[in-house]
Amino acid sequence: MAEIRSGKDKYSLYRRIAVLIGIAVNVLLSFVMHRFGLPLYLDCIGTIAVSAVGGALPGFVTAVLSNVFCSFFNENALYYSVINVLIALITAAFVKYGKLRKAGTIAAYLLSITAVSGILGICIQWLILKQPQFEAVAEVSKYIFKDSGMSYFLGTMLINLGLNLVDKAISAVIAAVVFICIPVKLRKAIWNSGWKQLPPPERYISDTDRIPRKHSLKWEVILFVAVAAIAFAVVMTSISIKLYSDDLRKEYTDNAYNAARFAAEVVDGDKVEEYLKKGKAAEGYSETEKLLYNIRDNANGVKYLYVLKVENEGCTYIFDLQTGDEEGMLPGEFSPIEEAFKPYLPALLEGDEIVPIESDDISGWVLTVYCPVKDSVGRTVAYAGADISMKYLSEYVIDFIIKTVLIFSGFFALVIGFGLSLSGYYLVFPIRGMTSAVQLFMLSDKTQKEIDTSVKKARILDIRTGNEVEELYHAMCKMEADMAEQLREIRHYAEATAKMQNGLIITMADMVENRDSDTGAHIQKTAAYVRIILNGLKAKGYYLEKLNDKYMSDVEMSAPLHDVGKINIPDAVLNKAGKLTDKEYEIMKTHTTAGKAIIEKAISTVEGQNYLKEARNMAAYHHERWDGKGYPEGLHGEVIPLSARVMAVADVFDALTSPRVYKPAFPLEKALQIIEEGKGTQFDPKCVEVFMDSLDEVKKILRKYNNTDT
Repeated sequence: MAEIRSGKDKYSLYRRIAVLIGIAVNVLLSFVMHRFGLPLYLDCIGTIAVSAVGGALPGFVTAVLSNVFCSFFNENALYYSVINVLIALITAAFVKYGKLRKAGTIAAYLLSITAVSGILGICIQWLILKQPQFEAVAEVSKYIFKDSGMSYFLGTMLINLGLNLVDKAISAVIAAVVFICIPVKLRKAIWNSGWKQLPPPERYISDTDRIPRKHSLKWEVILFVAVAAIAFAVVMTSISIKLYSDDLRKEYTDNAYNAARFAAEVVDGDKVEEYLKKGKAAEGYSETEKLLYNIRDNANGVKYLYVLKVENEGCTYIFDLQTGDEEGMLPGEFSPIEEAFKPYLPALLEGDEIVPIESDDISGWVLTVYCPVKDSVGRTVAYAGADISMKYLSEYVIDFIIKTVLIFSGFFALVIGFGLSLSGYYLVFPIRGMTSAVQLFMLSDKTQKEIDTSVKKARILDIRTGNEVEELYHAMCKMEADMAEQLREIRHYAEATAKMQNGLIITMADMVENRDSDTGAHIQKTAAYVRIILNGLKAKGYYLEKLNDKYMSDVEMSAPLHDVGKINIPDAVLNKAGKLTDKEYEIMKTHTTAGKAIIEKAISTVEGQNYLKEARNMAAYHHERWDGKGYPEGLHGEVIPLSARVMAVADVFDALTSPRVYKPAFPLEKALQIIEEGKGTQFDPKCVEVFMDSLDEVKKILRKYNNTDT
């Protein structure tokens, strides 16, 4: 066991080394492609190879860490980690289920990873770059699809799919070469190195899968890990977005304050009236306007910058800078007060500073900051206003959300993979294995061999999680082994008891037979005939509700006691050479009731022994007739116990074919004729039918005990 565990540690080390090599290959080739500006990636060769050799989780680690390191020279690399993770998942699934053995499935694999990388890749590029990553893709798309009516986006997607098909084909071929070069035994050992138990053989897995389960711990753990990871992701993403949004708003608001303050400082308050009258022709107006443009262009987030004079009726613009294609208001041009500013109008008329105001009116959705413009004596003569576009701010936030989700998606998959792997190897698989082993042990109640086999199946699990699960496993194995040994002892005891019981039955029967001078080997022959008739009835499907293995065993075992009541019959009657008188015959008939009484007393002493109940039935009723003319109670048809009806045929046939002091043995043909004539009157027709159908076996019994050549 120590050698196995050390081997597992060795293969786990191999898997870690494979991950490091896979990351190095991905990063190196991606750097080369990026350095020379080639429209290929080659950043998933290591991911494919590691996933094929080690499974999904090592592939996830390789994928995510590769993109992390690639982000040092390609700032957008981290956004594509989810694609690399999906390629690892697809590869591991195809390898696990043996799908990469035919040309058709290989093609399906290539198309799968191409579709994932091509479609998701171009979507991510449009989300974060608003255009294809490679200029060549954009140019070719414009050239090819400009007259086709196909949208630019779809065109770039088709070209990206083509590039990814080439890229993934090259990557898959290189990874396949590496995969083939690794010995099969080593690949299998590395793949299974994560188990905290020996992976059970296929036949064991198939056995456990047949055991019905209402719920699977595996899916409950998957659901728990997924919900926990998603909840964590949502909370962390929400917090990040809230913090980013608040910080960005504060930054832009500060920039607007600074812009408005600087604008208020560069505008000469003593010239405000001149600027209003003469406009751009006023002395110093153009120089001041240039300074204002310079302030706005250096204030990140500020869209509009202007200077205006506030009056009761509205605002008169002094400066209003042009923004893009939007022409600003001319000096002296009037604009009414917007609704959002009306509550602050008294403060503005007084020349006071006001808090930032968010509005959605003439200028769109903006956050406005006002700063007073004062003249030389300190009076507020105008206000410098700086507007932040909240639309731009929300676009920045949305862009941040997209990038956060893309970055987190790869790590989310990695967290899910780790959670499922750890819970699976340390909890789900061991508990499932132990549960199945216990259930198989419970179902293995027929033979000692089956019980011993189930104990061996439990031991091959070799669970070694190093925690309470392993302790539970060892306790379970010990319990099963102890129970198997106890059952072995019980079976030995039961077998010894059964032999003793059979011996007592034979001894009692022999005591009766030794008193009867005519019954040579009677109990052996009748027991053999009983067995033949019972087997025949079962083979023909008669009385199946009764003929189970236990019942047939009980009847055959207790058959020798059918004449136990003769022990009460006087020797003068029992061994009389001639015909019995009516009185003697009545005495002889009492052996049925005497036998019933003897066995009922034994039943009350040995409680629960079913075979004695059938012994009682045979002893009491084997002289009853099918037509109801028998004794001691005159029962008829199926009211007579089945065991007694079987014994009736066996007893009469043996009496006919055996010599007695009062008659010679009848020939077989004559005996069979008598039995056949009693069908439906003296005997159960079905018992006679199967007896006649089994003459070959009957003749063997006759030859064995009567020394005849029949």
